[in-house]
Amino acid sequence: MYQGEQAVWLKAGRYEAVVLPDIGANLIAFRDCESGYRFLREPREHEMDSFKAMPYVHGIPVLFPPNRFEDGKFRWNGACYQFPVNEPERGNHLHGFVHNIPWKVEEYGTTDTTSYVSLLLEVDDTHPLYHYFPHTFTFRLRYTLSSDGLQQHTFIRNTGSQSMPCLLAYHTTVNTPFVPGSTASDYKLKMTIGSRREMNERMLPTGAFQPLKPEEEAMKTVGVNPFFEAMDNHYTAAPQNGRNRMELTDTRTGDKLVYDVGTSYKHWMIWNNDATEGFFCPEPQMNLVNAPNMDIPAEESGLIALESGEIWEVSARLYCLHAK
Repeated sequence: MYQGEQAVWLKAGRYEAVVLPDIGANLIAFRDCESGYRFLREPREHEMDSFKAMPYVHGIPVLFPPNRFEDGKFRWNGACYQFPVNEPERGNHLHGFVHNIPWKVEEYGTTDTTSYVSLLLEVDDTHPLYHYFPHTFTFRLRYTLSSDGLQQHTFIRNTGSQSMPCLLAYHTTVNTPFVPGSTASDYKLKMTIGSRREMNERMLPTGAFQPLKPEEEAMKTVGVNPFFEAMDNHYTAAPQNGRNRMELTDTRTGDKLVYDVGTSYKHWMIWNNDATEGFFCPEPQMNLVNAPNMDIPAEESGLIALESGEIWEVSARLYCLHAK
């Protein structure tokens, strides 16, 4: 159990992690027990009701399909799907359908060096999701904990007969500070961002880009404090040295949290809750916000089509580089 909820606990070496299958398969905790570090923002006992009401800002929520869709409309292969408008102040649909529903625990266990859990979401024409997203598919999410940190493996298979859009992001919520005794001002953020998308008043991309500020340029190289200003920013990903990742360094201790997501994610979102110290969200995202409604080539927008029987999969890893 975790705060009264059914949970799967993973333990390996110095690390432990917790997954909540009934609340969107959210990996709600990733901890270094030897050092006392808590890398992800966890809901405290009195916060569980608010967490369930808005499960985007704790742990690693799964966004499928991710982010905002104008007027709740999703255009695909000549058809127009209508999603609920759940961001009424902007008239958008926000964050998809899988972050707050139960997933099946397919298997869990341990080996000599790892602890793992596999979670499964199977959607067919009887599933409530099908009403809005009329495709049948299997989504398997596997977390493996070891001395190398936390591996996340994502597997999506189109089990239907029609072409299916595959759009995904993780609203990963990182504690800042994650080291007891440090403050948010001790932290520097480095990310493999490229260009910043211009967003309109509804937080939808216009198709244009904005010049990067000096702090954003520094984010690509030497790092910058993640609360230098309010951020709800949409960037292209620009891998460095073959890797697409975030690095969050505690300059007081020298410890560094690495979030290596792989190059299949073509975009990043960064959200820091109006520059409120305590946590921020580096969000790897396959696709441009509102991609199905944008006149942008699929290769640029990240709008991936899975044909019948096809599979999309990717692995990411969270781990800590401890100071010598």
